[in-house]
Amino acid sequence: MTITTQRINGLDLAYLSEGETGPLALLLHGFPETPHTFRRLAPRLAAAGYRVVAPFMRSFAPSEVPSDGDMTLPRLVEDANAWHEAMGGDGDAVIVGHDWGGFTTWGAALAAPERWSKVVVLDVPPLEYYARKGADPALIQKNNHFYFFQMALADHVVPVDDFAYLDALWEHWIGSGSGELIVPDREAGKKALSSPQRVTAALDLYRQNFPAATFGTPAWEMGAVLDGLPTQPTLYLHGGEDPVMDADSILDLRGRLPEGSDAVLLPGVGHFPLAEAPDEVVPRIAEFLTLDGTLRGVA
Repeated sequence: MTITTQRINGLDLAYLSEGETGPLALLLHGFPETPHTFRRLAPRLAAAGYRVVAPFMRSFAPSEVPSDGDMTLPRLVEDANAWHEAMGGDGDAVIVGHDWGGFTTWGAALAAPERWSKVVVLDVPPLEYYARKGADPALIQKNNHFYFFQMALADHVVPVDDFAYLDALWEHWIGSGSGELIVPDREAGKKALSSPQRVTAALDLYRQNFPAATFGTPAWEMGAVLDGLPTQPTLYLHGGEDPVMDADSILDLRGRLPEGSDAVLLPGVGHFPLAEAPDEVVPRIAEFLTLDGTLRGVA
């Protein structure tokens, strides 16, 4: 894929692209990742007839860091829908997101359902499923980075020893036996946080979106942005070793998503399905996005 820059929502944002014609497929990465995580999915979708655009999130190199430092979910959702506008997307466009890109995907699909015909989210379920386990001590411990990142100290600790903390975070969240597969993704994520300014901006994803004063209250902005489920056909994929969801939760979500949707638990997979189990995940996504037969078919 080639790297290009586009003016989006007042920022110069970089993106990788593949395929020159067809409906837009917008692929949104999370933390601590880059569009590199879609390196196996993008060519599959391009071969199926999609025009793939995979942006580097605002503040992740080589994208611009916003002068106001805004990393809130409403701005990320605006970025996603602005990509649709800038890339000439139409009602056949699809959106795929993982981690923070997944939160953004839920929000973009809710904010502008006319832009996105199908929705794919990986490993960040609708917020109510987090709430169901919100008092589980084991899950609180598993999510300890949410709390550590609130500290100013984290800006200095995270980059030490070539981002050893991020290496540990990847290891903390992958499933069993997936270590070697994720090495390229880990290295790409470190490169995207190549300056103190970018490190702070990335950690601000957690500080600005989970503020101590309002997190979990009716005044919590992120909660309002994600209040609802998409009306479009949606595929939700979740690693079976990512404890936020279990089989009962997946079954419940599957029953609540609109017609044509599915929710799948992936055994032996942790928080990074595209990196850990590409041979299973990529075909699932490609099949879901080409089920209507309107594209050329999956290569």
